[in-house]
Amino acid sequence: MKVILKQDVEKLGRRGDVVNVAPGFGRNYLIPRKMALAVTATNLKTIEIERQALKKKVEIERKSFQSIVQKLNQVSLTFTRRAGDRDIIFGSVSAGDVKEALDGLGYDIDKKKIMLDEPIKRLGNFTVPVKISTDDRAEVKIIVAREEAEGTAAAGETSEDTGSRKS
Repeated sequence: MKVILKQDVEKLGRRGDVVNVAPGFGRNYLIPRKMALAVTATNLKTIEIERQALKKKVEIERKSFQSIVQKLNQVSLTFTRRAGDRDIIFGSVSAGDVKEALDGLGYDIDKKKIMLDEPIKRLGNFTVPVKISTDDRAEVKIIVAREEAEGTAAAGETSEDTGSRKS
């Protein structure tokens, strides 16, 4: 039996594909669950129209994702932390900290999409990838600076960096 898939089915095919399946699998599983349609001229035309609409929608989303990637690539977040003698910080900068700083700048990024393998535990400059979509990734620059002791300010530092936090 040939059917047209209405959605991606693992180990069978992608949305819009015409696949050959066992008659019982098609009639008793795929079609009742609205995962597939029987192959007819009308259904083929309907799926082709849906495929064109989906293609346009995906292209619009891709352009939107590209603009978000470009904006995020220019973001630089500064975190100040207390640190020991060997530039190892007390505590860490985690994906949650990065998410909060990005939220403060108006970006609504899911914490799971911030691809920080392990929390940052040293002073320095880091680049953290952020997954925007399946194909698009942005890179956010993270600066972890030493928190100055009270009463002493570092010469030349300004507090204009967005995303600054003190712990």
